[in-house]
Amino acid sequence: MPKLRVSNNQDELDVSVIHQFLSKQSTWAQGISADLVERSIKNSLCFGGFIGDQQVAFARVITDRATFANLVDVFVLPEFRGNDFSKILIENVVSHPDLQGLRRFTLVTTAAHSLYEQFGFNPPSKPESMMEQFYPDIYKH
Repeated sequence: MPKLRVSNNQDELDVSVIHQFLSKQSTWAQGISADLVERSIKNSLCFGGFIGDQQVAFARVITDRATFANLVDVFVLPEFRGNDFSKILIENVVSHPDLQGLRRFTLVTTAAHSLYEQFGFNPPSKPESMMEQFYPDIYKH
């Protein structure tokens, strides 16, 4: 099995790989523009997963680095799945020094509950207290 190297150095990220996956293959960001992907990366704590110099995984955390974080845009390219790379990636995310001691660390997932449960994520304790504005097709316009 190849070894995954995880880096949160934004200069190493392959924005074209990230944009291609999010805009074409993800279920949550279909049609997102390259400009929006670049801005989201610039304003977040990002993690790239690499085999050699090739980026094969990504995760982005929106955070104030003090009290709150939201994990988004997590993926492993399809041809690299089945190697525990998602576990390695999430382990690097949750152990990052800037994400320790947070009051709340959130994420939304439709299919990977068992992955995130391994790292202490649970359904909201008071889901009735959570609210959102949600525009699922915003990037398709």
